Amino acid sequence: MNTYKIAVLAGDGIGPETTREALKVATAAAQVGGFALHYDELDASAERWVRTGVAMTDEQYDACAAADAIYMGAIGLPEARHPDGREVNGDVIFRLRFGLDLYAGIRPVHTIPALPQTLTRGDGIDYVVVRENVEGLYASRTGGTNVRGEVATDTIVITRKGTEKVVRQAFELARSRHAANPSRPARVTCVDKANVLSSYAFFRSVFDSVADEYPDVERDYAYVDAMTAFQVQRPQTLDVLVAENMFGDIISDLAAATVGGLGLSGSGDVGDHHGLFQSSHGSAPDIAGQGIANPVAAILSAGIMLDWLGRRHDDNNAVAAGALIERAVDRSLLDLDGRTPDLGGSASTQQAGDAVVKVLETLAQEA
Repeated sequence: MNTYKIAVLAGDGIGPETTREALKVATAAAQVGGFALHYDELDASAERWVRTGVAMTDEQYDACAAADAIYMGAIGLPEARHPDGREVNGDVIFRLRFGLDLYAGIRPVHTIPALPQTLTRGDGIDYVVVRENVEGLYASRTGGTNVRGEVATDTIVITRKGTEKVVRQAFELARSRHAANPSRPARVTCVDKANVLSSYAFFRSVFDSVADEYPDVERDYAYVDAMTAFQVQRPQTLDVLVAENMFGDIISDLAAATVGGLGLSGSGDVGDHHGLFQSSHGSAPDIAGQGIANPVAAILSAGIMLDWLGRRHDDNNAVAAGALIERAVDRSLLDLDGRTPDLGGSASTQQAGDAVVKVLETLAQEA
């Protein structure tokens, strides 16, 4: 039986609450799939920084690097900031992202049938934003300049190697999505501002060179301002989007909003050797401890983690377990008893997690 070691950073605020439910669901899915998950719990967090002045120790970083995957809850507290105003959560998130070269941010969204969409109409939304994670404008996060508090500059960094890696990830993803659902065409859309900035024109040229390697996958292009309109007006036409770091950050948040918000969208940050999985929403310290936090995004992120582990280790059971989690979430939300207050129900965080586990076990029996 395969056993995967997961480094767990539960985080701050509602992070520990939603992480608890996500791991409960992941454990249930693993039991159904016939593999095991071993959790190594680490206290890297903004709260740790407040207590000790260090958000993540070197030993904790090494434990993350040695794990088969990293699962992270929401990290950050309003009061935990460096003197220059930067949030402390970057000491954990960015250290792992840049240190482990988690160059591709994978942000899938899909229509949840039980829930209304407030920004767009119709069902059938099912696409993925692939965000370049370690270059772009955010590469300047500690290297920008601020002169006398009068002039501040940041520099966008786009390399050929980095762009090739993330674009190739997008094309491979489009190819695998098409294989799983042949009725949907495989298409990768390059989202940029190539009509204005040479850095984005370079990004597009590298995109084209990689696209030549995938004649079976359609290539497409959109300027980022137009893409935000497409995401609202016709999201059903989208398949895989690939973008520079900052643009990818923005359009992935909008993607989540079109299916109900960041609380309903999981994510993964992956590289060639490591993967980190987390919900993209904040730590919501104002509701921490009340038992009302929505765990859906956290649970979906655990599903993405199992899918990634399965594909990385040629473990079809883990891939199937990841898909089972997504189906279980969708079905559990059909019942108001499985929804937290923000989704119109009265379930506690724990009850929402229990509802997903119950549906997951039912689905497994039906298979």
